[in-house]
Amino acid sequence: MLHVDLDQFIAAVEVLRHPELAGKPVIVGGRGDPTERAVVSTASYEAREYGVGSGMPLRIAARKVPDAVILPVDHEAYNAASEQVMATLRAQPGAVVQVLGWDEAFVGVETEDPEGYARRMQQAVLDRTRLHCSVGIGDTLVRAKVATGFGKPRGVFRLTAENWLDVMGERPTIDLWGVGSKVSKRLAGLGILTVTQLAAADEAPLIGEFGPNMGLWYRQLGRGDGSSVVDDTPWVPRGHSKETTFQVDIVERAQIEDAARTLLDQVLDEVAADDRPVVGLGLKVRYAPFLTKTFTKKIPSTTDRDAVVEKAMELVAKIDPDRPIRLLGMRAEMAMPDDAREGHTPTRSGW
Repeated sequence: MLHVDLDQFIAAVEVLRHPELAGKPVIVGGRGDPTERAVVSTASYEAREYGVGSGMPLRIAARKVPDAVILPVDHEAYNAASEQVMATLRAQPGAVVQVLGWDEAFVGVETEDPEGYARRMQQAVLDRTRLHCSVGIGDTLVRAKVATGFGKPRGVFRLTAENWLDVMGERPTIDLWGVGSKVSKRLAGLGILTVTQLAAADEAPLIGEFGPNMGLWYRQLGRGDGSSVVDDTPWVPRGHSKETTFQVDIVERAQIEDAARTLLDQVLDEVAADDRPVVGLGLKVRYAPFLTKTFTKKIPSTTDRDAVVEKAMELVAKIDPDRPIRLLGMRAEMAMPDDAREGHTPTRSGW
């Protein structure tokens, strides 16, 4: 199977809209104002050379690249470009497409020349959308996904059982898809620093640290093993969420409750469009200067909006009193259809 990842997708879409920005450091985030509280959604390769990356506070990114062009996020433009890309992938001979997000997808296909197929697919995407992509080829989803990173930008790379450890073995575990900084630190606490060490690790310590399911899953990641099936079952979101960063910290309980209700109204409008009951709630709070806490609770399955709001306010009541807040987020989890394929929202909502 193949993994397709658009190169610097959001920045590339902006450059297509503003050709004069080609070759310049471009940063996209928030409302495009580095004096406001916001984070980088993406940066062009020219900006990345200065150390700018996704999730970095916009004000810090602006300091790193004083002459950068900083643009606001335009979700509609990125959705439209993404739809064109995915339609192009689906139009390829024999392709089964599993969308992972705005800018990436798995493509299942039977071919004796995967590199040739990948190159033709790259050209098809470029011809239709004027966007470049990189393609990873693998015998599992994990290997295909990781391979893409070696093909960037605009390239093709293959990872299989035969060359997995040759390529990945001495790399740190954080280079694996699905292993972040927190997990890699916990693995390091077990003496597991490299992919080879994770692949050969004993089960017992991993199970003791992460539990029977995740512990064995992490070892499987170290080996590059796992599913080799591309699933094009329509994606169904588990939930909807909204969050907002306040330009000035809020402290008063009435302000906090009003902000939470506003966010929850937006979330429940999206839930209503899906026509599924709510079964769980989440509240994200970022206290000043930058401490984030998340509260969750299961609730009896309901479509009663007032009942959901009442339960959500119970979460809001857990917020520390008299403590300045710079960000709030609300999330509603929905009951899943029996035949649904779950996934993360194919946007950059953050949680």
